[in-house]
Amino acid sequence: MAKKIKLTRPELKRYRDMLDRYERYLPMLKLKQQQLQMTQREVARRRVQTEQEAAATTKAFRRYQAVLAEYAGVPLKQLATPELVRTSRVNIAGLSMPVFEEAVFPQATYSLFGTPPWVDRALIDLREISRLEAALDVLRQQHDLLTRELNRIIQRVNLFEKVKIPEAQEAIRIIRIKLGDEMAAAVGRAKIAKSKLADVREVEASTGDTELVNAGIETDENGESAS
Repeated sequence: MAKKIKLTRPELKRYRDMLDRYERYLPMLKLKQQQLQMTQREVARRRVQTEQEAAATTKAFRRYQAVLAEYAGVPLKQLATPELVRTSRVNIAGLSMPVFEEAVFPQATYSLFGTPPWVDRALIDLREISRLEAALDVLRQQHDLLTRELNRIIQRVNLFEKVKIPEAQEAIRIIRIKLGDEMAAAVGRAKIAKSKLADVREVEASTGDTELVNAGIETDENGESAS
């Protein structure tokens, strides 16, 4: 591990707290990732469907597109251009996205009775093409937003899974080994001191030399080895 670790109990607690936060946060990130992926697939499906509808309407319009030149006085292109595209907002896993509502067109200004019926049909088809194109534009915006957010969430999931959690686990392992070694050493020293104290008391019992016993106790309490 590149980062230097303090082999102390406070550091052990800090890494345990970090690991706990990572492991609690990771499932939420994965859930958000799943929601975004599901929404992205649905947006892609609707986008393909809308493109197919626009292509079909365009194909139908082109069957009689050439004859419209005879009615140059009818501003079909202008009448088929939306004055306003209304959208709303929806929240998907914390991501705010636009949603297409409707395309508002200008009111027809030509005489409906003074033109052939197919002119009306042409205006309907052109407006439908424009409406579908407006809906497609919003769907593209949705897809772009979802892609950017999904990439960001995937990066964070990978960071937690492949970097942060393994780093915290490794730090905890190293610190626990060090603290375990220190505890084992402390237990060993305590056993040695206890053994020496028992030896001193045994000498006292056999010789009655209390000064030797006191010296042995003092030596043990100071952690020095009596040779």
